[in-house]
Amino acid sequence: MNLEIGEVLMRSVNWLIIGFVVIILAASIIYSSLSYNNLSVIVETNGSNTDVNYNSILSSSLPPVMVNEIKNKALEDVDSANSTVYTVKVDINSIASKYNYHANVKIVSQFGTDQMPMEATVHGTSMVPTLQDGQEIIVLKTNNLKAGDIVVAEHPTYGLIVKRLSIIDGTQVYLTSDNKNIDIINNETTLPNGTVKTVTVQKTPLNTWLPTANVIGVVKVY
Repeated sequence: MNLEIGEVLMRSVNWLIIGFVVIILAASIIYSSLSYNNLSVIVETNGSNTDVNYNSILSSSLPPVMVNEIKNKALEDVDSANSTVYTVKVDINSIASKYNYHANVKIVSQFGTDQMPMEATVHGTSMVPTLQDGQEIIVLKTNNLKAGDIVVAEHPTYGLIVKRLSIIDGTQVYLTSDNKNIDIINNETTLPNGTVKTVTVQKTPLNTWLPTANVIGVVKVY
């Protein structure tokens, strides 16, 4: 009889311990959910216009300062040639974490989910007749490239350039101009003896090899 009572008491103690552990775990989960909220952030952009929305029951009570910071950063990143889908998500999550939120970020554009466009302006006539000087274009940031694409790339001397991707050779690409015209420029130079000498210069559109990593994306709208 005493043995049976002892077993009952032991079982009761075990159940009390299990119940105590369960209560602690539940309290920890509740505390964590209150202090570190999950937040769905949707960045909608077509390259020209960008908006930020929140798919969350918490959206009406989000800190206005955080909402403003996230929107400004999203606008800045979409306009930047150096940003990517990954860096946009990291930047927004970094802001959200300051306010005890974890942001699940999704980018939505005319090219699909997590496909990021960028607006750019053509400068110069190297891509005439395909592209005109001053023309607005939309670039899809991607490393999915093929010969024949019109791309925007970062040139170490000239900055952002728009060219035809003619050759892909491993980690290098050869970019060429659609404009094949050669401009003849005559510069007059006065020599020390007073003689005026005309110097003829042939100016050809830029064709160049660049690392594939320098290509920002493919021109999709022009």
